[in-house]
Amino acid sequence: PLLSNASALLDGALDDINWVGFYLVQDDGKGAPELVLGPFQGKVACARIAWGSGVCGAAAAADTAQRVDDVHEFAGHIACDSASNSEMVFPLHRDGTVWGVLDIDSPSPARFSSEDQEGLETFVRALEAALAATR
Repeated sequence: PLLSNASALLDGALDDINWVGFYLVQDDGKGAPELVLGPFQGKVACARIAWGSGVCGAAAAADTAQRVDDVHEFAGHIACDSASNSEMVFPLHRDGTVWGVLDIDSPSPARFSSEDQEGLETFVRALEAALAATR
C-alpha cells in the first residue's frame, strides 16, 4: 500500500509528468536480477526490465540516480511510452542493497532540474525509512 500511495502522491504533486511508479528487483529465474513492474500511475508500462537496461536498469545496476534530459539520446533507452522525453530514476534500498527503483517520466525535454533531483532524493530516503519501519 505504501508504494501505491507514494506513486499517487507524486502523480498529484508533480507537474508535467506522464508516468510515475516503481520497479522492484526480482530474480529472473536464471539467477540474475531484473526489475518487475510495481505500483504506478500512468499508461500501461513495460512489465520487466533487464538489469542494466534502459534508464531504470542503469540506475539499479550503478546504484545511482539517473537524470536524463533527452531519453532519445540515452543509449539503450526503453520506450514504454513514446510520449516520454525526459526521465529521472532513483534506486531504492533495503538492508544496504538495491531492491527497486522510483521512475518518473515527462513528455517535456529537460523537465527535471537539480532541485527536483535533490527534493526527490529526500523523498526516496523518507520512503526507504517508512518501508523499513513497516517490516
